[in-house]
Amino acid sequence: MEYEEKGRKNGDVQFETIRAEKVNFGRNNFLEVARKRATTSEGTSEFISVSRGYYLPDKSERFKRSLTIPDDPEVRAFIADKIRSM
Repeated sequence: MEYEEKGRKNGDVQFETIRAEKVNFGRNNFLEVARKRATTSEGTSEFISVSRGYYLPDKSERFKRSLTIPDDPEVRAFIADKIRSM
């Protein structure tokens, strides 16, 4: 099955946060924009992650949703152009 051949277990991927910035909003929420690196046996790739999360009563963080964007100049230019035209 093609899906099984493409699938990868999370165990063989190492994630590293290169840089992250967070902004709080509302009573208990935050947005985080981060540049991250994923390393596998096949190589490494960098991507940009935009995540929404919230704080638990003990002040620890939980993430609700995330969007990842490939760190490709063409993709970044496309996104920047669309944001400017809004």
